[in-house]
Amino acid sequence: MIPKTIRQEVVVLYGLIFLIALFLVSAVSFAGYIFKEDKKLANRLYPEVYIDKVPVGRKTQEEAEKQFSKKADELHKLTITVLYKDAPVATLSGKQLGVRRNIPETVDRAYQIGRTPDFFSRISQKVGTILGKQRFDFATQLTFEKSTLSSFISKQEKKYNKLPKDALFQFENNRVVAFQPEEDGTKINSDKLIQDIETKIIFWKKNPKNEAVTLTDQVLKPEVTLAESNDFGIEELIGVGKSNYAGSIPERVHNLSLAASRFNGVLVPKDGVISFNDIVGDISAATGYKQAYVIKAGKTVLGDGGGVCQISTTLFRAGLNSGLPIIERTAHAYRVGYYENDSKPGFDATIYGPTVDLKIKNNSPGSILIQTEVDHATGNVFFRFYGKKDDRQVYVSPGVLTDVSPPPEPKYEDDPTLKKGIVKQVDFAAWGGKANFSYKVTSPSNSELNFEKVFYSNFRPWQAVYMVGKAD
Repeated sequence: MIPKTIRQEVVVLYGLIFLIALFLVSAVSFAGYIFKEDKKLANRLYPEVYIDKVPVGRKTQEEAEKQFSKKADELHKLTITVLYKDAPVATLSGKQLGVRRNIPETVDRAYQIGRTPDFFSRISQKVGTILGKQRFDFATQLTFEKSTLSSFISKQEKKYNKLPKDALFQFENNRVVAFQPEEDGTKINSDKLIQDIETKIIFWKKNPKNEAVTLTDQVLKPEVTLAESNDFGIEELIGVGKSNYAGSIPERVHNLSLAASRFNGVLVPKDGVISFNDIVGDISAATGYKQAYVIKAGKTVLGDGGGVCQISTTLFRAGLNSGLPIIERTAHAYRVGYYENDSKPGFDATIYGPTVDLKIKNNSPGSILIQTEVDHATGNVFFRFYGKKDDRQVYVSPGVLTDVSPPPEPKYEDDPTLKKGIVKQVDFAAWGGKANFSYKVTSPSNSELNFEKVFYSNFRPWQAVYMVGKAD
């Protein structure tokens, strides 16, 4: 008979053998399952792999990429509007910028799960994902063509970047022969614009919507200012006068351009008087003027220097806008259409040397430099006064026109020098009326600068005159 202790040992041994056999069967079965699943995943991503929190396990790389293709296409339709000084200057689409999700790269990284070179890591990842015990998350990133953005930035730099200009002031023979006020430069903040656009693109992943960015700039200061370039107290622009001569005949344009050149570079000392007749000098064929229509002896006739009053009118307006005392001014006999191209009636000034002059006093803190410009493209004449500003305040009321009266009936006169059948107009009709405006200059700190005047113009109704040919 087998002792009891031996029987117990045999039972334990058989039990142990059973357990070992069971373990081996389970292990073989488990290994077989893992092997079988691994074989199914030979060309597929392992389970429990996510991209942007979307499961892509058990998909091929092509299937995983296709799953995100629709979202990628939507990026091309989004836009970023670039604003400069509150105005849109460009709209860049995602397609133009080459915006894309790095889907192929991300899918490729996700595909490496279970395929790492390290043996133990590879086995661990395979078993963990197949059994659902281990999860791997990947996130796509938005990328764009930096070369495209660089090209866009380069164009904006060429468009908006401007170097500062130093002031230039050269004085010879009582006239400024070379002049340029300083100009600030501009430099756009390219790096910030790039950073702002990159940020908007990055946030498209979470919130895909059209965006806007602002192109900012910085001011570049010149090294030499106007105040530093001269000893005449000229520091800045103090007033501008403008008139329009559109519709003028070529001879008239020639004359007004010549007259304007006589004033360009003139330096008027403090407390000096600007006399139009003194500065313009002789107006005749001998000084280069051509014949154009002038008002003479109650008629509009061809005469040397027709059109010079365009310049006196512009000078008058510059004096008003600069807040200077107008010592002497005479209105035209009738309304001249040129002076109403860009103004109401009454803001004109005629001259006829030596008796009829336009005089303006310089009571500014320093000298005044006169700069003129005739812009043939727009038909505008400009008078710019450079000097030094003070605290004077200028008020010019709107012009008022009253007692408007129509022109008389046209007048026809026989002309034995013209052939029969020829009718030539030698004077032009104009409506009459009375115009006036108020001009007031005040200074809180200097009562001597105060100036007040009402300017009156009494325009006669003007008759059109035609010469009728009588010669055979």
